[in-house]
Amino acid sequence: MLELVKKLCTLDGVSSFEDEVRDFIRARVEAKGCEAFEDAMGNLIVHRPGKEAKQRVMFAAHMDEVGFIITDITEQGYLKFAPVGSIDTRVIIGKRVTVGEKRTPGVIGIKAVHLVNREARKVVPKPDDMYIDIGADSKEEAQKLTEQGDYAAFDSMPVEFGDGMLKARAIDDRIGCATLLRLIEEGPDVDAWYAFTVQEEVGTRGAGPASFRVRPDTAIVIEGTAAGDIPEAAEHEKVCRPGKGAVLPFMDNSAIYPVELFEELKGIAEKSGINYQVKEYVSGGTDAGAIQRAHAGTRVANVSAAVRYIHSPSCVASIKDFEDIYRLAAEYLKGQVK
Repeated sequence: MLELVKKLCTLDGVSSFEDEVRDFIRARVEAKGCEAFEDAMGNLIVHRPGKEAKQRVMFAAHMDEVGFIITDITEQGYLKFAPVGSIDTRVIIGKRVTVGEKRTPGVIGIKAVHLVNREARKVVPKPDDMYIDIGADSKEEAQKLTEQGDYAAFDSMPVEFGDGMLKARAIDDRIGCATLLRLIEEGPDVDAWYAFTVQEEVGTRGAGPASFRVRPDTAIVIEGTAAGDIPEAAEHEKVCRPGKGAVLPFMDNSAIYPVELFEELKGIAEKSGINYQVKEYVSGGTDAGAIQRAHAGTRVANVSAAVRYIHSPSCVASIKDFEDIYRLAAEYLKGQVK
């Protein structure tokens, strides 16, 4: 599981540019002999046949990650950009990126501290005040490497550190993609559908069409969610913690999860000895909200990994949580045999 997560976290997949992630997943599932097709949005939808299920079940995970899009190229060869997805601008200054399919190396820059006054130093710069430096000395040189509309992704390699922790970009939601892949490749022999969705980070845009295509009775969304166990947080603000198991939210800003399904997942975890934690805060939104409201409506649940510094080039999660998430999804699926 770990090696699969690490590999997925090295692939570029900024929202609407998920091709590299999708191609990798498609090759794996087709090697397994599963039917896979790409819809008009770019979602990859996979059917794994197996023993007859009690209901039509779909697992979902989004392929995309936050990043940037190139909006302009200055006469001096610098790239102006806009964020794609929700990114705290405080974490991007000085960070390395790669631009476009050529993976042109660059760095996000701002005016040096020596060149700004005291008042300006107290203000977090806006993306409009930043640029990506790719080492070009003119607009013409830069245009040989990139163009307006290209994406830029964080340049950050996975690193294991500390007591079983992983640092990587895009753990949200490559942990979900890895879980679905493992279910397809070695999970319970049960008929099920798997949706690898696009553009979640810019408004859960792919999940609705994917759900319309599959029309599941129940959908389980595998996600990454913001951990709160940081030094300055009060105890009641530590809403979920890496290393404490799969996170089960009862509600977020996109969906209230059906009580019976929430309780069913908790019961499976307790019966199977799987570590889990209930998220103690209502925030954010996931593909579950879009899936819940698609076609005639769908029962939805969410199983997440607690991720520190989410939506940054250095997300941090607990490696042992990955296995808990997979086991909970697999046990749920196992229980769907008719």
